[in-house]
Amino acid sequence: MGLPVSHILLATGFLLVLIGMWGMLKHRNILRIIIGFSLIDTGLHIVMVATGYVTGHTAPIIDKALGIGDATSRAVDPIPAALVVTAIVIGFSVTAVMLAFAIRVYDAKKSLSIDALTESKW
Repeated sequence: MGLPVSHILLATGFLLVLIGMWGMLKHRNILRIIIGFSLIDTGLHIVMVATGYVTGHTAPIIDKALGIGDATSRAVDPIPAALVVTAIVIGFSVTAVMLAFAIRVYDAKKSLSIDALTESKW
């Protein structure tokens, strides 16, 4: 028998977080930094879903197949999935704001490099 799905999801999520961190720290281009942020965001979503998943369990829907007495022992935790849906919407809107900022920076500086923003440093 292979690895449980939750372990594969955790490894994939943490790998995406590491790739996103590397992309944000290595590159000087604003668009690549935004892509790195999105990879971190997606990796964290996968990790959050993996924490609520239990191999061999069923969806938390009470019906004839899953009675109220069996729900606590056979159902997957729905809270992480609900939180991820909210986090996806928030991450999408933050990414949209970052892209709007990148457009404004390009209009002002004609460059997407962080090095072009020297007078904005503290």
